[in-house]
Amino acid sequence: VQLVESGGGTVQPGGSLRPSCVASGVTFGVALMAWFRQASEKQREVVASIYTATCSPFYAYFVKGRFTLSQDHAKETVYLQMNNLKPSDTAKYYCATEVDGMGTAAAWYFRPPKTGDFRYWGQGTQVTVSS
Repeated sequence: VQLVESGGGTVQPGGSLRPSCVASGVTFGVALMAWFRQASEKQREVVASIYTATCSPFYAYFVKGRFTLSQDHAKETVYLQMNNLKPSDTAKYYCATEVDGMGTAAAWYFRPPKTGDFRYWGQGTQVTVSS
């Protein structure tokens, strides 16, 4: 399994970015895919996630209405459209995946996704929001 992220960068507050994550080695149609982020000296936290067999992403409360997770099955890629970025969004953003995710996805009805749900991680892409 391999995940390759790209599309981070530096933007001013209010700006936009669209990181992407290309997955290989998974059955993309039934995988768990997620974006996490980790700011300096903070724990890694979930930003958005999806069970690719559905069209219902989970969003952390602090990105709802600003970020949109989308998926392209033909390209085995997930995207994170990030709008109205704030300095507090500055972090390294990681893509994560897990295979055969239906059972874990069902658990997300009762609790948010967590790092332990995923075995496979990308190297991360830095997002910096600064004026």
